[in-house]
Amino acid sequence: MRLRLPAERPTEPPTGYKIARPVLSQDGTRAGFTGVSLGGALPYAVLDDASCAYGLRHRPPARRCDCGFHCVHDRAAAEALLCTAEHRAAVLLEVSVLGAYIRFERGFRSARQRVRTVTAGPCGCGAAAVALADAGWGRPGWRVLAPACPGCARGRTSVSLTGFARLAGQGLRVVAGSGTAAPDTRLTPATGPGVPELVAEAALLQARLDWFQSQLARLGERGAEAGEQG
Repeated sequence: MRLRLPAERPTEPPTGYKIARPVLSQDGTRAGFTGVSLGGALPYAVLDDASCAYGLRHRPPARRCDCGFHCVHDRAAAEALLCTAEHRAAVLLEVSVLGAYIRFERGFRSARQRVRTVTAGPCGCGAAAVALADAGWGRPGWRVLAPACPGCARGRTSVSLTGFARLAGQGLRVVAGSGTAAPDTRLTPATGPGVPELVAEAALLQARLDWFQSQLARLGERGAEAGEQG
């Protein structure tokens, strides 16, 4: 005799929480997410159906497989995962659990999901994030992004939080979490450096020019001495 768990028929989709890495397509026209462990090689959209990460031909979530979209019941449990070194640059997702699902003690494994809200943590420097910038690695056809402040996003492929939400579609909300320092509003990834940054660059260039002139003068003096001795 096989024991079956009672079937659930909720009036509204259950809510779950998980962490993921935001991704941007190579051509910059699509946005999505990739998992941090199982299924990390399979980017998914805001509203998407699960696929078996092992390539098996069953319909997720299969009882004897780990496939399906994973999430936990408690937001704090998902946030705790962001404390580990390898997950510091991930983002927090609030999702609706859709389709068939299997309920566990700590969360769900479902056939379908909708990402409702993305919370981007602080930039690696500690400032509040205003954009998602190229993290320096990715998957074929997809760049992995990480939360970034205006200064750290400069010179890297990046998209603003609202821009990411627009590319992802389906009414997604992307918000910034708290940072230990206020963001520098004088600079955004789209506007380029401001006056203080240009002044600092000019001072650096002037110092390098003075150094080159001193080296040229020294070489000139050595050439003159060699001519006199000859």
